[in-house]
This record gives sequence, structure tokens and C-alpha cells, in this order.
Amino acid sequence: MMNAIIIYCVRDLIRWFRGKWGFISALVAPAAWLIFVGLALPVTFTDNYLAFVTPGILVMTTLSASMQGGALIIMDKILGFYNKFMALPPARESILFGKILVTTIRGIIQSTIILVLAFFLGVPVYSPAQIIGVYLILILFGCLLSSITTTLAISVGEHDNYAAVTAMITMPLFFTSSAMMPYSSMPEWLRIPAHVNPLSIAIDSIRDVTAGLIPGQSILILVILTIIVVSINVKMFRRVKL
Repeated sequence: MMNAIIIYCVRDLIRWFRGKWGFISALVAPAAWLIFVGLALPVTFTDNYLAFVTPGILVMTTLSASMQGGALIIMDKILGFYNKFMALPPARESILFGKILVTTIRGIIQSTIILVLAFFLGVPVYSPAQIIGVYLILILFGCLLSSITTTLAISVGEHDNYAAVTAMITMPLFFTSSAMMPYSSMPEWLRIPAHVNPLSIAIDSIRDVTAGLIPGQSILILVILTIIVVSINVKMFRRVKL
């Protein structure tokens, strides 16, 4: 099954690299947030708002990349590849793991570019151990999100409906997280949803790592959520009828 996962992953990566405008457009929004929000927004709770907001922008970049995982499945359905892949000898879940792997890799590539840009703009450079910790969190978070988006794609089925659902989810998730401000600066009504937001868990974990702390509880929550969602996805793939 591992060979099939790699083949599915490489196939989508090649298609992504060939469509260079998709790669460029995926970087525009995070880079714009980093530059225009991180450098221009006046805040009083920190002396370096760019350093504060960078973990949120990294997570947003991973979120944007992960949302494409479901779109890849829908595109394969439209082009007629999906049913053919499902009928092949390799286990059906290899398609799922291939999509999770490719969207996670895409998110890491895009996040790396954003991180380098952040360092160039004045964010203190992380130590090698901190960078490894940041990447581990982003990989885990990318696996969780891409698993969720593939579940959505299977449930929704159509490209327009999937785009509408993801658009409805993405911005509220980001703005109800701790990406833009600490919990102490939020309105009372926003603090509870912000604390349980998966984006906040990933963002807070990255902030802990870059501060030299070990985010044990947050990582455990991400691991548990990822295992649950992936398990649900595997069962759904096994039950899909051609």
C-alpha cells in the first residue's frame, strides 16, 4: 500500500508544480497578511506584532493548503479518475493517505516560504530545535485538516458545494482563533470558541515551541483528533460504492 500512497502523492505533486499559478496564488494571501497586518496593524500588547502573528500565518497557510485536499478528490471525480482508482488492486485508503500526504507536503512547502519571508521582515530567527518543533506541529495539523477536507469532499460531492462549504468554514475558523490577538485581549464571548478552535491549539503550540516550552497537552489533543478523523475517513472510503 505504501507504494500506492507514494504514487498518488507524486502524481498530484507533479500536477501542482506544473500549474505554477496555483502555487503562486496560494502564497499571495498569507504573504499579504504577514506584510500588511504584521507590519501595519497598531497593537499595544506586544513590541513585535510580526513575531506574534507569524505562527497564525503559518497555520493559515497550512489551512489553505489542506483545503485543497478535498478539491483534489472532487477534481479526480470530475475527470473520471476517482472510480478507476477505487477499482484498482491497492487498498482504497491508499487514495486517502496519498491526498493527506500531498496536501501536507504542499502546506509545508508554502509555510517554509512564509517563514523565510517572516525572518527576512524581522522575526527573530528560530533555533534548529524550534524549527523542527514548528514543522512537526504543522505536519500534524496538516494531516488533521486534510483528513477533514477529504471527509467533506466525500460527503458534499460537488465542486461548487465544496467551495461554498470551505469558504464558509475557513475565515470564521481563522478569526475565532488566537492568530491575531491573545486571549486576554479578546471579548469575553470570543474566548471560549477561541480556546476550543483547532487553529488556536496549533498556533498556541507553535508559540510555546518558539518560546522554549513543550506544548505537551496541545500536541496530545492534535494527535487524538487526527487519529479519530483519519479513522472515520478510512471507514468511509471502504464503504464508498462505485
